[in-house]
Amino acid sequence: MAGLNDPKTFFLALISGIIPSFFWFWFWLREDKEKPEPKGVIATIFITGMASVLFVLPIQKFIQNNIDSHNLQTILWASAEEIIKYLAVILILYKSNYIDKPIDWAIYLITAALGFAALENMMFLIKPFSLDQTIVGLLTGQLRFLGSTLLHSVASGMIGVALGLSFYKGENRKKWYLIFGMIVAITLHSLFNFFIIKNDGNDFYKVFAFLWVVTIIIMLLFEKLRRMSGE
Repeated sequence: MAGLNDPKTFFLALISGIIPSFFWFWFWLREDKEKPEPKGVIATIFITGMASVLFVLPIQKFIQNNIDSHNLQTILWASAEEIIKYLAVILILYKSNYIDKPIDWAIYLITAALGFAALENMMFLIKPFSLDQTIVGLLTGQLRFLGSTLLHSVASGMIGVALGLSFYKGENRKKWYLIFGMIVAITLHSLFNFFIIKNDGNDFYKVFAFLWVVTIIIMLLFEKLRRMSGE
C-alpha cells in the first residue's frame, strides 16, 4: 500500500478515518453521562478495536479463498468482524470490575466498534489520498461516516444492549442473550453489505435511513438500560 510510505498521506488518512468515529463516539457517550467510564479503559478498548482489524483481515482472506458462495462469504465476513470486536472488549474487561451497570456493556462494545471503523476507514482512504484524489477521498470518507461507521456502532451496540438486558440474569440466560445479540448484529451487518454490493452503492441514503431507524431503536433500549442502571 503506497500511502503507508508517505507520512503525509498516512497522517491525512488516519485523521480522516478517526474523525467520523470520534463524532459517533461523542454521540453515544452522551447516553452514559451520569457515571462515565474511566477514560483510560475507553481509550484502551478503542485502540484494541482498531488493532482487531489486523486479525479480521487474514480471516476474511481465508474465507474468500475457501468459500465459493458470495452470499455465504458476506455472512461469514460480517460474523468475523462482529465476533472479533466482541472479543476485543472481552480481552480488556475479562475478570475486571469495570462493568458495574447494564449500560456499560453497550458503551464498551460501541467503543471497540468505533475503533475498528476508524482503522477500516483509514485503509479505505489511503489509496485515493496517495493518488492525489483528495476530493474522492473526502467523498468516500463522508459516505463511510454516514454508513459504515454507524453500521459498526449499531451492530456492536445490539450485542452490548443484549448483554446489558441480561445483566441481572443467571449465567445461562446471559449466554442466550449474547447469542441472540450476536445473531441480530451479524444479520444487520450482512444485510447492509448485501444491499451495498447488490446495488453497487446506489440508493445509499435508503440504507442510511434504515440504519437510523435501528439507531433510534437502540437509543430507546439505552433508556431501558439507563433505568436498569439506576441513572
